[in-house]
Amino acid sequence: MTSQSDTARAAVHGLDFGLNQWVVDEQRQRFLHDPGSVDETWRDFFALPSAATVPTPRAAPGHRDSAGAAAEAVRVAALVHAYRVRGHLMADTNPLAPWPATAHPELDPAAFGLHDADRTAEFPVAGFAGHTTMTLDEVLGALREFYCRTTGFEYMHIQDSGERRWIQQRVESAQGRPDRARQLRILYRLGVAEAFETFLQTKYVGHKRYSLEGGESAVVLLDALLLRAIEDGVAEAVIAMAHRGRLNVLANIIGKSYAQIFGEFEDAEDPGSVQGSGDVKYHLGAEGTYHDLHGGTIAVSVVANPSHLEVVGPVAQGVVRAKQDLAAGHGTAFPVLPVVVHGDAAFAGQGVVAETLNMSQLPGYRTGGTVHVVVNNQVGFTTLPANGRSSTYATDVARMVEAPVFHVNGDDPEAVDRVARLAFDYRRTFRKDVVIDLVCYRRHGHSEVDDPSVTQPVMYDRIDARASVRALYAEALVGRGDLTEEQVQGARHAYREHLEQAFTETRGLPAAEPAEGLPVAADLSGAGDVPGTDAGPGAARRTSTAIDEPTARRVIASQTDLPPGFTVHPRVLPQLQRRAAVLGTGSVDWATAETLAIGSLLLQGVPVRLAGQDSRRGTFGQRHAALIDRHTGAEYTPLKFLGPRAASFTPYDSMLSELAALAFEYGYALARPEALVLWEAQFGDFANGAQTVVDEYIASSEQKWGQRSAVTLLLPHGLEGQGPDHSSARIERFLQLCAQDNMTVAMPTLPSNYFHLLRAQALDGRGRPLVVFTPKSMLRSKAAVSALAEFTTGGFRPVLPDDTAEPARVTRVLLCSGKVFHDLDAHRRDSGATDTAIIRVERLYPFPEAELTAELARFPAAAEVRWVQEEHENQGAWSFVAPRLYRSTGRPVDCVSRPEAPAPAVGSARRHALEQQALVAAAFR
Repeated sequence: MTSQSDTARAAVHGLDFGLNQWVVDEQRQRFLHDPGSVDETWRDFFALPSAATVPTPRAAPGHRDSAGAAAEAVRVAALVHAYRVRGHLMADTNPLAPWPATAHPELDPAAFGLHDADRTAEFPVAGFAGHTTMTLDEVLGALREFYCRTTGFEYMHIQDSGERRWIQQRVESAQGRPDRARQLRILYRLGVAEAFETFLQTKYVGHKRYSLEGGESAVVLLDALLLRAIEDGVAEAVIAMAHRGRLNVLANIIGKSYAQIFGEFEDAEDPGSVQGSGDVKYHLGAEGTYHDLHGGTIAVSVVANPSHLEVVGPVAQGVVRAKQDLAAGHGTAFPVLPVVVHGDAAFAGQGVVAETLNMSQLPGYRTGGTVHVVVNNQVGFTTLPANGRSSTYATDVARMVEAPVFHVNGDDPEAVDRVARLAFDYRRTFRKDVVIDLVCYRRHGHSEVDDPSVTQPVMYDRIDARASVRALYAEALVGRGDLTEEQVQGARHAYREHLEQAFTETRGLPAAEPAEGLPVAADLSGAGDVPGTDAGPGAARRTSTAIDEPTARRVIASQTDLPPGFTVHPRVLPQLQRRAAVLGTGSVDWATAETLAIGSLLLQGVPVRLAGQDSRRGTFGQRHAALIDRHTGAEYTPLKFLGPRAASFTPYDSMLSELAALAFEYGYALARPEALVLWEAQFGDFANGAQTVVDEYIASSEQKWGQRSAVTLLLPHGLEGQGPDHSSARIERFLQLCAQDNMTVAMPTLPSNYFHLLRAQALDGRGRPLVVFTPKSMLRSKAAVSALAEFTTGGFRPVLPDDTAEPARVTRVLLCSGKVFHDLDAHRRDSGATDTAIIRVERLYPFPEAELTAELARFPAAAEVRWVQEEHENQGAWSFVAPRLYRSTGRPVDCVSRPEAPAPAVGSARRHALEQQALVAAAFR
């Protein structure tokens, strides 16, 4: 709020700024918070008496008293401040717009009480532009040079005065032209970027390639970033980007061979491909090494990305964090540079951008700052900014994390080069995100087969009439005498010859043949549906997952072996004590089984990362991976103190996000295959918010890109009267995506089976995602416990047999998964139904056909077989298991379930209980 005293103080000294009164108010608030955060001119002004005299007319510049001089200085200081805040609004950043821009009223000197008569007067400027005094004309000239040329700077929203001053010092200094070597490199980068696109346009007419034309300076920008990173000793850069310009970046930044790219246009056969059915060429990733002219190198990669645009951002952040964690302790903080290339419409429109920005300074997710590059085409597909965002800039969302934003004209490649270096230096200095808004245009439509003049005729008239950035820059260099026209044309000719040679070689490659042996839709088992432990390329490896008793004791002891003076919360202490007593009682509950799995893996050298909403405590107060001292608030994580040889355990409470959070964990697991990476949803249905990650990455990345990520999803599931939400983890959606041994889906009913499942995921080396539907009420159920012997012997059992029923007397076999087993078992005991066997299918995919068939063979062939699930008939596992059960039984299998419904559960707890009772009773009729 505006302080009346601030306004009165300004008026007393003849300072009526009208619509710019905000300048005084803003500086006053900063001064009150930290006097050192404002310039000396403002400090002197705010030190003046607030009501010393009645306002008097302004004195001539040479006849001011000290108060008047301070007031005059404040007028100029306010003008300078306004340019720092608003100057970007007048900057020449748009290559398609006329310049100079219309004057902004808040930047008019008259708005500060400065007029033509003051232009030659000297004013104190407190070090602005390296001077102690300047004339008003000199001040205005400097301000327009610094803030209104081809780069606009947004940084005054940053709260930290040190960061603001750091940027000011670099912006408000003379910017000389780059030396000849850098000019030649810039021209070369523009040349190769343009020649690559025009070559493809000529040779592959009608092909979609999502070209970079109009934004070729993006290659100059990435080049400058990587060169700066090499100078700084950064080990690696990871780039995430959508499809526009991707092929150009793969060729000219990553170093993917032209022949390979042309081969993808030709659909040439690649005998070494491991990409399954593959993906379109502008979604693929690649790795390479970038070189400078002095022998320096940096590893660089582009992460594979689907058409869901911005979802690759958090995936890349996970990859970078994993690589940085691997390098921890080797002397360099944040040794991997994340670079995310965005489109303007997507940056403003996709909510995952805000989720990912929110991660940037969080302990479990920070990567030391990301350089965001917005390739601003000024249009999204056919939608103009006026219809695509409510903000002034596409980049305004970045202000939420106080990231500086540098808007730069894409047709000024020297400014682009300079801004890229500034952005890198900012990231290195402050370990924060920074955004470069590369304002350019899209020479063609959304893809090369579109005609953009249908929806943006005026814009594309301007674009058609505009020379390329390479041509404009070459003309400028030749005009300045830096290069000759012969040198410019010679470079273009040499590069095109290189492309022609690669094109000729590619045309000689054989055409791709149709793949043989692909499973057809009618073959529900499929070549890839590897059943259980049957032999086959995708069959699960036999890995020992049992642990010895000393290991179990060591892990359990850590739960109560706390630092001296540490006070556990009185509601938590009994749980830890019960956990410590299980070795004596022999009854291991769910949370203890998980602790044993994680602790034993740590002792075997397997790192474990756990992240999710409230996951350190656990949604249901069951885990308590991190303990909080009741009196001091200090934290203690017992599993981090298993000894010096134990691997790292990093449990994190995530932000309130599913889409970005799960994408991050996918990327983390992708880069750290040796680790167990767990993402837990607060409730299973919360995974709905991350469905894009499940569909595009978890389920299909291996088939599309040959990319394996062994991320594990823990999804609490079970209908327990809590209403339509918080009940179902949508089992049916995951099973619908299961094929070709792409993931494991399980719903264990015993703590010991959950224990072996987690350990197998970490140790068997298959590298496939694991989806576990975890319990809620069963976490504390006395029926859902395991004996200690089940942890020290055996392994994961995909099918749990019924050892209580006498096979010869069985007339009915009930098959089920999950919590409903305990309801069925209780009913059987209460009713004395000894003729009924209950078999638990603990792993739904890969479907354990061999194990189930063997278990069913124990019972009479005439026994009726039913599938029982508490979910509605059109939900849960039924649609997936029905044809597979037919193969195992050789006869139709009925389903006992709730009737079909669009919602997962009813809203009334009473009605739920009646439904559950009826469902269980129906299974025995």
